Amino acid sequence: MLDYRVVLKSVSILLTIVASYLLGSIPFGYLLVRIFRGEDVRLTGSGNIGATNVSRRSPVLGILTLILDALKGTCAVLLANEMFLRHPPGNVDASLFPPLSLAALCAILGHMFPVWLRFRGGKGVATSVGAFALLIPRPTLEAFAIFVIVALISRYVSLASIAAALSLPAFAWFSLRFRSTEDLLTLLPIIFASALVIAKHHANIRRLIAGTENRFASKPKQDPTHHV
Repeated sequence: MLDYRVVLKSVSILLTIVASYLLGSIPFGYLLVRIFRGEDVRLTGSGNIGATNVSRRSPVLGILTLILDALKGTCAVLLANEMFLRHPPGNVDASLFPPLSLAALCAILGHMFPVWLRFRGGKGVATSVGAFALLIPRPTLEAFAIFVIVALISRYVSLASIAAALSLPAFAWFSLRFRSTEDLLTLLPIIFASALVIAKHHANIRRLIAGTENRFASKPKQDPTHHV
């Protein structure tokens, strides 16, 4: 005989995966540039739909894209929290619970591979920040500090993003300290999400090695890999 609680939890997990992916897949950068400038942001700059590329067309729209992309991750974690833990918003004291980490990962996957844009989306940095800031606030703050330091020194947003993605699992590791199996199950999606963010920067890594990567607030260089 099936245990209805097991069935209910399985359905809740499935709904969380689907809802988080769909939240993450909303292409705010693409929509904002299309609505307010009548352009396809994928045809300019790096060809990315994220805040950095949008800001090259409009700084205001870039900031708005950054905020909205981050909120996608936050809303996904809050949704999972409501479905599984039912804690008040802003007080996710069971933040290291695996379904919340899974929701964060699915939102990031939605941003990176949105079904609406033939699975060609952004690099997931802002959505990761929005999700993990609520899920693991201290490690996220430490990774953000790494981002700021590297960005200020190098003026490469891509390099700063890669450095932050590399550091986040390490900071999470020291924060979790594997007190339980749930801690390990929570860490795995974080590691996977960080690896995806780095992998999404593959073209940037090639340009950094070649010395053709654009620095922040500089005129974009002509490079055939920008639209890959």
